[in-house]
Amino acid sequence: MATSTANNRFPLIVMRDSRAWQLQVWVSFGIAVFLCATGLAYLPGEALDRAFMVMGYVFCLSTVFVLSKAVRDTQKAQISGEAETPMWRLVVWGGFAVAMGLTGWGLLRMDVNVTYRAYLGVSWLYLVTSAFTLAKTLRDRHEADLSEAQERSGPAVNSANADAAA
Repeated sequence: MATSTANNRFPLIVMRDSRAWQLQVWVSFGIAVFLCATGLAYLPGEALDRAFMVMGYVFCLSTVFVLSKAVRDTQKAQISGEAETPMWRLVVWGGFAVAMGLTGWGLLRMDVNVTYRAYLGVSWLYLVTSAFTLAKTLRDRHEADLSEAQERSGPAVNSANADAAA
């Protein structure tokens, strides 16, 4: 947490995640990736099933990061009063729903033991939830870095940015 004064009027307090939290998030994400990779590496059955599940996991992972950024950008746009790109929210949420739906469908239709299917499903959902947490942690750190950089650049630059935005 860093404290400074913005334009000598009020203190700016930038909240940061603790190092322990950041470590926990990265370790959790690493464990999730390891569990998914292990489950897919030893997946009994056809190579096509394994390839489909790898693509599904990667598709879900990429849509998690896109959705996380889109949600944060929507919040920022609402606060600043900016207009959103038309239909972007539908594209992002639709992509996430398709990724999750197709991966779930592929998992359910595979001809493997129910216990193995449950392992793959739980590790997949763990990957998705830990990726959301990682995305939020990375974005929070980036925004804290930006706030501190703006504060260090001084009131002259901040007022110039405010004039340019107006």
